Amino acid sequence: MQPFTYVRASNVGDAVKALSRGAKLLAGGTTLYDLMKLRIERPERIIDINHLGELKHFDTSGERELVFGALARMSEVAADAGLVRDYPAISESLWRAASQQLRNMASLGGNLLQRTRCPYFRGGEPYACNKRDPGSGCAAAEGLDRGQALLGASPSCSAVYPGDFAAALVAFDAEIDVVGPGGERVLPFEELHREPADTPQKETTLEPGEMIVRIRIPVTPLGRASTFLKVRDRESYAFALASAAVALEMDGDVVRDARVAVGGLATRPWRARAAERLLIGRRFDESAARAAGEAALDGAIPGRSNAFRIELGIRTVTDALMTARQRA
Repeated sequence: MQPFTYVRASNVGDAVKALSRGAKLLAGGTTLYDLMKLRIERPERIIDINHLGELKHFDTSGERELVFGALARMSEVAADAGLVRDYPAISESLWRAASQQLRNMASLGGNLLQRTRCPYFRGGEPYACNKRDPGSGCAAAEGLDRGQALLGASPSCSAVYPGDFAAALVAFDAEIDVVGPGGERVLPFEELHREPADTPQKETTLEPGEMIVRIRIPVTPLGRASTFLKVRDRESYAFALASAAVALEMDGDVVRDARVAVGGLATRPWRARAAERLLIGRRFDESAARAAGEAALDGAIPGRSNAFRIELGIRTVTDALMTARQRA
């Protein structure tokens, strides 16, 4: 790890100024320190925002929206009684991420901006990686691709977006408040992350100097009949091979409204609107859930070793929808 200057921000404005000059934000540090040790991130200056109290507050009791400060800790939010009761998919997406120790440290905003766990990205200089070193190539194209993306990949990059919380946010039409040198703006969460195309080093639509300060989720009756299902190689502290955040609003046995998003399978948080359209207005049963799962994975392009995750993804969506139906 190379030497760096450490500074504490006294307010959000200080943090924005430091970001504009090339500093890196320190929130929970659960991703940044990892990447610094791997020499992927080499900041000359780090600005600590952990004591900015206005970014730690969250409120799940609002009549119009749920509000989460970007520095709210994952474990604290996951345990909120109102969230557990009214939006189990959101709570579960946080509980099933990482380990308890990491959840106690990790911030919501930092979680959304975590970088891929692709072994070629994190493996350093022996491996070509367009995300880490633009123009160098993609070692995954001819290498081991069991964990690579099936949705949203390009010839330049197939790295999976690793976050769980993001799948729940994209399913519930969340928005984020962003502050930068040009002031504050609101961004639909679905527009935050980019697909790699031919510029995989550009992972988000944040402008230079911008930081996430707040996450907002519209209140909806869909929340109570929701769930987040995560399938992984081991039950504790592993990233998803496939995951699904789903929600249903029922009128008897007929689906009035639905939300479906998948994680662990795509290069960004992936909203499956085709699956939602297939469900709405249809009598719900296991065959309808399976059809929605197939629609959610429509367009998936397998490599040499990850084709099994198409069926896994379909079954994950199917099982999640069956759980949501029980909760409805």
